[in-house]
Order: sequence, then structure tokens, then C-alpha cells
Amino acid sequence: MGAGLSLSRAEEVPDYAMHLQIKAEVPVEDVIATAQAAGRAILQIYNSEVGFATVRIEASTWEVQMKSDQSPLTRADKEANTIICQALQNINPHIPIVSEENKIASHAVRQKYQYYWLVDPLDGTKEFLKRNGQFTVNIALIANGAPIIGVVDVPCQGKTYWAVKGKGAWLRTGEGQRRIQCAEFGFEDPGLKICASASHLNKETEEFIQLFKNPEFVQVGSSLKLLMVAEGAAHIYPRLAPTCEWDTAAADIIVREAGGVVLAAGNQDNKGNPLQDWKEELLKEAPVVYNKEDVLNPYFVVFGKRKAAGP
Repeated sequence: MGAGLSLSRAEEVPDYAMHLQIKAEVPVEDVIATAQAAGRAILQIYNSEVGFATVRIEASTWEVQMKSDQSPLTRADKEANTIICQALQNINPHIPIVSEENKIASHAVRQKYQYYWLVDPLDGTKEFLKRNGQFTVNIALIANGAPIIGVVDVPCQGKTYWAVKGKGAWLRTGEGQRRIQCAEFGFEDPGLKICASASHLNKETEEFIQLFKNPEFVQVGSSLKLLMVAEGAAHIYPRLAPTCEWDTAAADIIVREAGGVVLAAGNQDNKGNPLQDWKEELLKEAPVVYNKEDVLNPYFVVFGKRKAAGP
């Protein structure tokens, strides 16, 4: 240093941290448009393969890869992810993105997020490969462990569901837009509609279904099950099998804003084995939370609008 500028150890500059508050706007219409653009890209790939009869042939044309958890990854997943990530960065470059198809930051980093996007660019890749149309595009904005914006596009149905915290849940189609509400029910009602995964019907789920009187059981793929509850097409959706946070967050707030709940029912391991008594955990009425160290969801149950218990 120059003469007279040397510092003793006691005079070293402290390591200050500057706390910043950044004001930002998130136009919900832009998020809806982003999900729909990704849905159109997926649908273009999906429709380009009409006529292929087997998953073996589809796998070669759709460039299917297997991820480390043995779940499939297609060209449609990757193209949708690119569209979504680029659009969300344009909407607000300060909000980080957590996507199933991106490298996930450590929890030490993620726990400092004030807000972040939680994305599944193609929820229901297995359903995409089966060609049953039961797949969705999921985009959620998370704050303090809960979704505050959720958009779910259903490409094969021409439907987009969306919700904003405190503003209700909505369904948009080519014919317009309407508010949606969960159906009201009581646990003793006969013939309740219960939906469950087409790929994960296990003994815990069967045990849950047996608690009800002559229920009508429907098997559907992807986040469509939560949406069925949100718009009153089903009363209950038990998920006593593995899912990740990006599978549920967007549809979660749509259910909440439609008058339902998404309740945790005990932790599980990565093979879906229960680590707690799901019945006892469900009675705690604790909502599913997001931005955990492990992105694996607990068991959970989605209820529509439950009638208050009688006297």
C-alpha cells in the first residue's frame, strides 16, 4: 500500500452484508400465456406421432431417455422446459426457477429464496407415452412454503386452470373463463367420487378407499386429479405414493382457492413406503408445504369442500 494507508489487524474492514428489497410485478396473464405456449409445443410433438402403435416406436421418435429415478424424459419435456424457463426469466429475472428438468440448487441456497418458480414442464410423461392425453404443464410461484400463483395447462383438452392467492380459482377455455368451486360433501355420504393415480394404486390407497360407502372410483394421470377436485368433478384424491413438489404445487393453490384442502398424511421414503401412520398424520390437518430439504412430497389427501360436522 502507499505511505500512510496500511491497516493494522484491528482496523480491518468488517464483512458487512447489504440487505436489498426488490419490488417486482408478476403479470398473471403472462404466466398463463407461458403455460399455454409450452402446452402448444408439447401438443405439436404429441400430434406429430399419430399412428405409432407401440411405446417402443414412440420412444425412438420422441427421443425418450431414462432419468436416474427411472422416470422417462422426452423431447417434449425438454422443449417445454426451455420455453417456460426463458419466459419466466423475461417476466422477472430476479425470481429463481426450480424445475424438474433443471439441476436443483442445494437446500442451503433454496431456503434463502423469498420467492421462486416451481415448474413441471410436462407432468405425466408416462401418460404422454401411453397416448391417453392425461398430461399437464404446471407452473407455480412459491412464497414462505406455499404456492401463491398456480397455472396448469391441459393441452389435449384445451383447458387452462389458474389461481392467485385470495383471488379464487378459474378455468379458461376457448369459450371463455369461469370461476370454479369444489363440490361440498360429508364423509358419511354414499357414492363419493374418489380419484387416484392410474399408475400408483397401492394397498394404502385401497385401504383409504374402503373407509367410504360405495365410492365411485376414477383413475386419472398427472395433476388432473387435483383439478378434478378443484372443479367439483371429484370429492377426494388420496395420494399415498411418491410425488415431488413440482407435481402438485400449481394445482395445490387451485384446490385451495376453490375451497378445498391438500393435507399432509405422513412422510414416505423414495420407494413410497410409509414412515409414519398416515391416518394419524392426516388428522393433524397440516397443509403440504414446499421448499423442503427433500423435494419428495409426503403422502397427502386432497379434499373438496367438507361439510361441517353435525352437533
